[in-house]
Amino acid sequence: MRCDRRRAAALLGLFLSFASIVESSENPVLVYKKKYIMGTVFEIAAYSRSSEEASFAIEKAFQDIVRIDDLMSNYKPESALSHLNRSAHFHPETVQSDLYRVIEQAVQFSKLSGGKFDITIAPLANLWKAALSGDSLPSPAQRQQAQACVGYEKITLTPPDQITFQSPCLELDLGAIGKGYAVDRAVETLHSLGIRNAFINAGGSTIAAMGSPPGQAAWPVHLRDPSHKLHPHVMLTNATLSTSEQSAPSLLGRDSAGHIIDAATGKPLRTQFAVSVIAPTATMSDGLSTTLLLLGPIEGKVLVNRTPNVSAIWLSPTAQIEMASHGPQILFGRKM
Repeated sequence: MRCDRRRAAALLGLFLSFASIVESSENPVLVYKKKYIMGTVFEIAAYSRSSEEASFAIEKAFQDIVRIDDLMSNYKPESALSHLNRSAHFHPETVQSDLYRVIEQAVQFSKLSGGKFDITIAPLANLWKAALSGDSLPSPAQRQQAQACVGYEKITLTPPDQITFQSPCLELDLGAIGKGYAVDRAVETLHSLGIRNAFINAGGSTIAAMGSPPGQAAWPVHLRDPSHKLHPHVMLTNATLSTSEQSAPSLLGRDSAGHIIDAATGKPLRTQFAVSVIAPTATMSDGLSTTLLLLGPIEGKVLVNRTPNVSAIWLSPTAQIEMASHGPQILFGRKM
């Protein structure tokens, strides 16, 4: 999953435009803050009766996101996920409820996608990350060895809080779903503190819209458009949006690495599409956007069509469109 800087800038403009509207009225007050967490910039704009109330709620939401990052980061050796990756091989490990829940939901996406979405991709992902850092490209033998470690069915979940890895080299990477889960926790925190209308932007790749701005029916949000011709957008209220696309080719040559790895081939996914998904929760939209990118539009539309309250769009640089919808309508054109 990747942040589109132009889209993130447009979202900042959206915040500022609504701020100018609210400043001319007595109530409610809009407060906007941003913080660097999980390797990206999280932005939160929230309406409340006072700036103090909104600021307090936003800071608490940021604290919750930091807490989730401390649990689920595989870049932090002291995180709960890193500890699990070191200690759960053929041994039940008790984990915190948030970590158990996100792994449980990730396994469901694996089942829905026939294994295309798989958080046990870490051994393969680590090979390609090393290549991006300057190592040689993984050899067929290295890829085969790493692929033997991958497989969501090797995770044993024992409710309410125990996880066992049925492989000596299994390792989890929550990069395709953890950010969405963090956004959901931030939404819960804001709601618990009395915030009903807010907008959360996690680096441009995952967005949550609570309620709507005063006097508006919904939050207008542009979708990722590699063609720059179609101007897709959606009116979001009490819903989330996530976008996935393969990272741009590096200078490593024909087999240059992208950040989304196809477990079936052991190589970075090759696709022309960017996929945007609208769903009730950010965990769902985040997980589904990667899942649908890996599946492609033919198989992906089948999955969307049997999933309530979900809409998805695949867009290419040549303006090719593939869509499926059981949820909010995706619109086109410059007017919003």
